[in-house]
Amino acid sequence: MVDLSPETRVHLLGVGGAGMSAIAVVLRGLGCQVSGSDSVDSLVLDRLREIGVDVSVGHDASQVSGADIVARSTAVGDDNPEVVAARGAGIRVCRRAEILAAITGMRSAVAVAGTHGKTTTAAMLSHVLMEVGADPGFVVGAVLADGSIGARWSDSPWFVVEADESDGTFGELIVSRAVVTSVEPDHLRPDRPVAELEAEFARFCAGAADGLVVCADDPGAMQASEGCKRVLYGTGSESDYRWRALSSNRQSIVGEVHCRGDLLGRMSVPMPGDHNALNALGALAMACEMGMDGPNAAAALASFEGVTRRFERRGQAAGVVFIDDYAHLPTEVACALKAASEGGWNRVVCVFQPHRYSRTSHLWPAFAHSFEAADALIITDIYSAGEEAIPGVSGELIWRAVTEAHPEQDVSYVARLDDVVDHLVKVLRPGDLCLTLGAGDLTKVPDQVIAKLAGRP
Repeated sequence: MVDLSPETRVHLLGVGGAGMSAIAVVLRGLGCQVSGSDSVDSLVLDRLREIGVDVSVGHDASQVSGADIVARSTAVGDDNPEVVAARGAGIRVCRRAEILAAITGMRSAVAVAGTHGKTTTAAMLSHVLMEVGADPGFVVGAVLADGSIGARWSDSPWFVVEADESDGTFGELIVSRAVVTSVEPDHLRPDRPVAELEAEFARFCAGAADGLVVCADDPGAMQASEGCKRVLYGTGSESDYRWRALSSNRQSIVGEVHCRGDLLGRMSVPMPGDHNALNALGALAMACEMGMDGPNAAAALASFEGVTRRFERRGQAAGVVFIDDYAHLPTEVACALKAASEGGWNRVVCVFQPHRYSRTSHLWPAFAHSFEAADALIITDIYSAGEEAIPGVSGELIWRAVTEAHPEQDVSYVARLDDVVDHLVKVLRPGDLCLTLGAGDLTKVPDQVIAKLAGRP
């Protein structure tokens, strides 16, 4: 186990990312000396400087001098000069998962896992526990809506952690309880077929000895948790915690929650969409299973402010509303568009940026029906996330899948983001919603289009 005692100095590579910046916050809370580096400056680095993290922009071998441990994100390769220098100096080089495992071993950890929904659900659970006085620590893999880094350390025995399945290391976390929102094919490799991903989730479920909460509406989550003692949440009669929607609008959805047949109370979720109602229900179910008061926990969700890039309203210009969302998998895309289509806009104009060549090569046929709720769709080329291009794999594959399945739909393939901005300026009309979807750098497009529509340089 990694030693994270207060005298330990930890140097973090890729410290500006959502996952590593959260680790930095927790390590500072533990009293560790923390330094870090990243390739570009950012507001996140400014926030880390404010809490005493010694941050450098750029990678240089000298920056690991004096460190006891060097930890890196999965985006940092073996050829990074700081990794090379650390190994040459005999400094232990750890993966982020090893640091996070050590942190979870210090508390009664509640992990939230799933191929989609885990970030929002983990943030919601952390918020609920804060509001009812449980004072948890937490690590959430996104910046919170108020601009703060999604992490906190506390003296409470409870620690909420978003468990990331992307590299299979979520099984290394030391957890007592877990929520599983969904299990669908993603992060596949030749050595990690669908069956292996499903087996990893099954092992994860089996490790939650003190309580497992599972979304009954998700077939993959149900299969992964089969044979485990579990509490179910969802919309069907088999659910221990059951949701019934009453009303919804552009900003929220309201419904009733029944717990094992009895009315627990009304819950207002300040995010639109049935998928977010389920995320909130999963957070509520776990809070109740942890012993929190049910009605108070349900009421606490009304003040949840959200996390960035989860149906995040980015602004308005020329009568057009702009919303940005991290959705990049077929089911996520369909859910985000369904929520958008129920908002009463004249049109939903969607821009989708595929994420990773490897993901697109496996999943492009599954996107064929994901965009049915879009009135107009623009598909861009792939955001590589550092991957090498795969011959024959581009955003055009998804364009082809959609146009063949729905030849009547208004679908355009515009590869470059600069051209996407110009295209949107031409086609958007007052009363439209412009919805940008993807996990890459498409998130900069709303601000650029807003500036052009507003006549700003």
